[in-house]
Amino acid sequence: MSIKKFVVGGFKEEGALFTAVKNVRKSGYKIHDVYTPMPIHGLDKAMGLRDTSLHTAGFIYGITGTTTALSCIGWIFTSDWPINFGGKPHFSLPAWIPITFELTVLFAAVGMVLTFCYLCQIAPFVKKHHFSLRATDDLFIMVIECTEKTNETDLMAFLENSGAIDINIQNAETGWWLGRYDKDTKPFENKGTVIA
Repeated sequence: MSIKKFVVGGFKEEGALFTAVKNVRKSGYKIHDVYTPMPIHGLDKAMGLRDTSLHTAGFIYGITGTTTALSCIGWIFTSDWPINFGGKPHFSLPAWIPITFELTVLFAAVGMVLTFCYLCQIAPFVKKHHFSLRATDDLFIMVIECTEKTNETDLMAFLENSGAIDINIQNAETGWWLGRYDKDTKPFENKGTVIA
């Protein structure tokens, strides 16, 4: 995984964060992510993120469950083990609806949970770099990725003028890795430069 340079700004208030996100986007800087201690309505729109496709994935998983149920039940009751249940036809679709419904819900639910965990990179023993430990406590953290054209000093001054109370530069891996935090100090080894 590649190690990149990031400028991290901490904001005390939600309003200052919204204004800073809009100003950073207008200035052409690349926002890597924003970490907050609680969900903030409208932040995804301010960051310019597109709507999630998780509902489309859920539909595809559900259709897969429906197809699997009808195919398996149809093959079992018409070809593999045709049994006469009180004179009903072997292809008795109304009798299969409960099992088809349950398998549709099962495929959709499990598939969406696994897809959500993959997209958010959350699972047991999966670790990501923590840009600030206060992001889960009382600080709103905005992480801006540095490119070849980025002047870190100007960016830090820009964030300070936008209301950031804690600014630092960190080098971090953008992806995730396997391991345990108590066995590895990797996410916390980078202290960076701090402006308070």
